[in-house]
Amino acid sequence: MPDFITIGESMVYLSPEHAGSLKHIDRFKKGLAGAETNVSIGLARLNESVGWISKLGNDPFGDFVIKEVRGEGVDTSYVTRSTSHSTGVLFKELTPLGDTNVYYYRKDSAAHHLNFDDINLDYLKSAKVVFFSGITLALSENNRIFCRKILKFCKENNILVAFDPNIRLKLWSIEEAKREILDILPYVDILTPGIEEASMLFDIEDSDKIIDLCLSIGIKTIVLKSGDKGTWVANKDERHHVPVFNVKKVVDTVGAGDAFVAGFLHSLTNNLELKECARIGNAMGAMAVQYLGDMEGLPSLYELECFLSSSKKIDR
Repeated sequence: MPDFITIGESMVYLSPEHAGSLKHIDRFKKGLAGAETNVSIGLARLNESVGWISKLGNDPFGDFVIKEVRGEGVDTSYVTRSTSHSTGVLFKELTPLGDTNVYYYRKDSAAHHLNFDDINLDYLKSAKVVFFSGITLALSENNRIFCRKILKFCKENNILVAFDPNIRLKLWSIEEAKREILDILPYVDILTPGIEEASMLFDIEDSDKIIDLCLSIGIKTIVLKSGDKGTWVANKDERHHVPVFNVKKVVDTVGAGDAFVAGFLHSLTNNLELKECARIGNAMGAMAVQYLGDMEGLPSLYELECFLSSSKKIDR
């Protein structure tokens, strides 16, 4: 039984071989995309036991996703398949300035139809932490009902819930996001938004005031990620600002937040000091942005330790 369970959609991404408008691109690389699977794989590479719950189409792209996630050591026993809904797909577009545009083809995908009755509750009960993101809420009303049932079960069984808002305004409006996310926050133990997301959710810009509000509604641990400005982390007993690691060349920022979450949860459940948990999360994010792709740069535990100690990996 896994110590961590993540719940949410994974898709196939198609990334162009070079920058430019997609109307002129005809060669793509296939890969795996999804916040929850990024976190799953990040944890698995840190030698944690992880399970992923989702729904995929009974199609070749679904086969690819299962193969990739399972190959990373993540348990996929409770990923169900749909014959009536397909696996989601996204296309990336690389701009000459290095930015990435994303185009989703996931409307009514299989993951819009998650079913609480498909889950083995003993499997869920085994977890130390259940993680999901606002993307799961955004996909459908069905998923919002599903998530509320998961949250209620976790609260009743003392399972920690980690939640990253991951607000995607291509999926829903800020008004919808605020309504649905604020409604579930009393069930959340570990909250990991970007500071801009938190400002949108709470209509507050000051980090200390955001932290105070989150702690007042029962969140045990709050993390505010702020890119190159560092990370704020707090619980009822302490709060810290933790600087990021300098990276000489940023290749792809997609997935950096998920890498942080994996490192932070790994550290927190291994009883490291709160400030060190954020430092390790920052290290994971710094390593992830040096590779093209959502999860390609997620390090092994050995690679992470080398990075943190500034030592070089021994190749032979």
